[in-house]
Amino acid sequence: MSTVVINGTQWGDEGKGKIVDYLAAQADTVVRFQGGSNAGHTVCLDGEEYKLRLMPSGILCKDTTCVIANGVVFDPQVFLEEIDALKNRGVDVSNIKISNRAHVVMPWHKIFDELNENLRGDKKIGTTKRGIGPCYIDKADRIGIRICDLIDREEFAAKCREVLDQKNFILQKAYNHEPLNYDEILAEYEGYAERIAPYVCDTISFLNDEIDAGKKILFEGAQATMLDIDYGTYPYVTASHPISGGVAVGAGVAPKKIDKIIGVVKAYCTRVGEGPFPTEQLNEIGDKLRTAGHEFGTVTGRPRRTGWLDACVVKYAGQISGVDYMAVTRLDILDGFDEIKMCVAYEVDGKIINEIPASLKILAKVKPVYETFDGWKVNISNVRKYEDLPVNARKYLERMAAVTKIDVGIISVGPNRDQTIIVAKDIF
Repeated sequence: MSTVVINGTQWGDEGKGKIVDYLAAQADTVVRFQGGSNAGHTVCLDGEEYKLRLMPSGILCKDTTCVIANGVVFDPQVFLEEIDALKNRGVDVSNIKISNRAHVVMPWHKIFDELNENLRGDKKIGTTKRGIGPCYIDKADRIGIRICDLIDREEFAAKCREVLDQKNFILQKAYNHEPLNYDEILAEYEGYAERIAPYVCDTISFLNDEIDAGKKILFEGAQATMLDIDYGTYPYVTASHPISGGVAVGAGVAPKKIDKIIGVVKAYCTRVGEGPFPTEQLNEIGDKLRTAGHEFGTVTGRPRRTGWLDACVVKYAGQISGVDYMAVTRLDILDGFDEIKMCVAYEVDGKIINEIPASLKILAKVKPVYETFDGWKVNISNVRKYEDLPVNARKYLERMAAVTKIDVGIISVGPNRDQTIIVAKDIF
C-alpha cells in the first residue's frame, strides 16, 4: 500500500498542480477529493501550459487513472469543457472516473452565489461566484442533487422540479429575481448526463480495491489549510476541507490507509480574495513578487495579494494535517531579491504568540516577527540537486524546516516537471 496526500499549507495557489503532476508519473491513480471548479491548478509540460479546474492534475500522465471523488461538487458544464479542450490538445481522457455520490452544481447555485456576495457589500467573502458554497449548503440541507440522480432520467426530472420550485420561490420573494425555467434546465442537464454517464462509477469501492491491491494512490486537495471551513480564516474560507482529514470524508478512504502527507509551501505567500494576511506587502516588494511570480488567479485572472513567507501558518498546517514533508515551490521566484524575510512568530499587544488566533479581530492586529536572510542572486532554475543550491537558499530552507518542524522533501525551481529537486526518497 502506498498512498500520498498533497495539500496546501497556506491560502492556496501554492503550486500543488506542479507537485501532483510530478508525483503522478509514479502513481497509478490521482484523486481529487474536495472543492469544485473554483480551484485552478496550472501544470506545465514540454513547454505547454494546462489550466485545470475540476480535472485531477494527473490527467497529463499516460495510463494514470483520474478520480473525481464524492467530496467534490461537480459542475458538468465545466467538466465537459475541460474534456473537450484536453481532447483537442491530444490528451487521453479515457481513464477518468466520477463518483456517483458527488453533488451537482446547478444553475441556481451560481445565481445565489452572486446574489449573496452582492448583498454582503463591504463584507464580501471574495467568492468566485461559481456556485460552490451554495451547492455545499444544499448538500448539508439534504436537498442536493447527486450524480447518481443526474444520470437517472426519471429521478433527475422529479428532483430538479422539487428543488427548483423552492429556489424560484426564494428568488422571486426574497431577491425580486426572475424565476428559472425548468424545461430549459432539464434539457441542458439531460444532455450533460448522457455525456458524463460513461465516466460514472462507485469510486469508493474502486479506490479501496486499488489500495488493497497495493496500487499507488495520490490524493490531490484544492485550495489550502487557511481556506478550510473549520481551520481557516473563517468566514473568508472555502466551503470544504482541503486538509488531509478531508480525504477520509471526501474520498471514502479510512485514515489508517494514508501513508504520507505532503504539504505544499510556496516560498513566499499569496492570497486571493478578502480576509487577513499578516505578511502582506502593500508596497514595491509585493509588486515585485506579483510580477516575478505572475501572480494572477488561474480561474479568475484576479491579481493575487502577495507577501513574505509566514512560517507560523505552515507550522499550523503541519499540525492539522500531520505533514511529513514540505514541497517548497517557486523558490526560483526569489532569485532576484537582495534580501528575503520570513515570519517566524506573531506579536500581539507586546506579547509573542506561537499560534494562529481564531479571532479575525486579533489576527488583524498581529505584527509579524521577521527574520531576514541574504538573497542568493543567481538563477537556480537549472539546479537538480539540493547540495548544488546556493548556500543562502539552503539556509532559507533549513530555517523554514526548523520553524515549521517539517522536513523539506521536494523543491520546485521552475514550472516544468523536470525542474524539481527530490530530497526525500521515501514519498512513494
